[in-house]
Amino acid sequence: MTEDSRTDDASVFRALADPTRRQILEDLRGGELAAGEIAGRFSISAPSISRHLGVLKGAGLVTERRDGNRILYSLVEERLAASVGRFLSAVCPEQIVLRRTKWREKGTTS
Repeated sequence: MTEDSRTDDASVFRALADPTRRQILEDLRGGELAAGEIAGRFSISAPSISRHLGVLKGAGLVTERRDGNRILYSLVEERLAASVGRFLSAVCPEQIVLRRTKWREKGTTS
């Protein structure tokens, strides 16, 4: 793993450290949401949600696009999967091998 990928992954884990940001990511699993829709799901202020979205965007975990006067956010699943996958591969590589083996076994018995 290069120093750059470790630095990039660190921003992902910093973003994941906050429960509000984790909930935002879970909410985005269902698809794109407007900033106002996201803010409406929480009891904290809209500016606080904007800051959380900025952290997630900075970590590369969400993207945004404008649609008229709305900002729509989407989850970047591959970024999250790659960062967490690299961490798991480094910390417990034998578990990754065991999971792949179990998935293959399930695939051949179905």
